[in-house]
Order: sequence, then structure tokens, then C-alpha cells
Amino acid sequence: MFLIVGLGNPGAEYANTRHNAGFMAVDAIADNYGFGPFKSKFDGLISEGSIEGEKVFLLKPQTYMNLSGNSVVKAANFYKILPQNVIVIHDDIDLSIEQIKSKLGGGTGGHNGLKSIDACITPNYNRIRIGVGSPKGSGDAVVNHVLSGFSKADAETLHKNIETVVETIGILIKKGVAEYSNKLGMLLKANQKKQI
Repeated sequence: MFLIVGLGNPGAEYANTRHNAGFMAVDAIADNYGFGPFKSKFDGLISEGSIEGEKVFLLKPQTYMNLSGNSVVKAANFYKILPQNVIVIHDDIDLSIEQIKSKLGGGTGGHNGLKSIDACITPNYNRIRIGVGSPKGSGDAVVNHVLSGFSKADAETLHKNIETVVETIGILIKKGVAEYSNKLGMLLKANQKKQI
């Protein structure tokens, strides 16, 4: 059994911002794999389905980013899902818009959603990091960047990257993060060659 968490902020004003890349990815997974409707539970929106024969819950915390862990720990505890079977999909300003990376555990990179989850369930969960580009500057510049929308070109790239996550998520579930990371790397290289 797995819990896939997409990070973001609730509300229409945040819907298409960089910080909501996780919500977008989880919605795309739900559509692609025919998950049930999202229901309000665990301070979030949760949906149930299966991927590669494994039972999977999709969760979009509705607590705002800084308190994401409150929702994650409630769902994980209720379904008795260990951190190593939790997959968190989130935006990453340390990666360019063309990049997606994954890892098990590690630091937060200053991401408030990850800080909150680390505090609630330990850092030993899987992360899928979706690049949203780096802000020019720090402090308010970072906040303004992650809460801004995408240019048309960046939105197209993000959409392709989310499609890649959707198509490959079964590898992470069945074979683990090392094999998943290798597959992501191969696919992104192939996509970049197509664009040259």
C-alpha cells in the first residue's frame, strides 16, 4: 500500500502557480489511472485507486504548504503506511524547468512543505522533485517566484514532465527509487534530444 502526496496550496488563486506542481501531478495520476473522486479527509483531499496492482491513496493536503505534514501523518497513520511507502511530489527551485529528479530521504532545500512532513513522519520518504526554475534573489523573491504562474513555454514543459511522472510512477512503486531515478534520467535525456 502506498500514499502519494502532491504538495500545493488550496484555493483558485494558487491553482496554476509553481508551488502547486505537486497538486497538478497528483490530479494527472488520478485521471490517468482512473482513481475515485477526491473526498475531504485528514485535512486534505484523498482518492483511492491502484497502480501496477498496488493499492494507492492520493493525497492533496489542504492545510497550506507550511502545515502539509499534519495531513500526511494523519493519512499515513490511519492506513498504517510506513514512510518508505510514502511518495511526495513537490516543486523544486533548485532544478530548472526541464528537470525532474527523485530520491529517498535527504534535506528539504528550504521547502516548507517538506520541513513540515519531515517533522511529522521522519525524512525517510520518497520525493519526486519537479523543477520550476530558480528565482533571481532570495527572501521575498523566492516567495514571489513560487507563487507566480508559468510562461506558455514553461507550462508546456511542466505538462510534459508531469506526463513523464504519470507514465513512470509504477516503476517507483514496483521497483524502488534507484530504478525510478535511472528511468527518469533516460527519458529526460531522450526528450531533450528530440527538442534539439
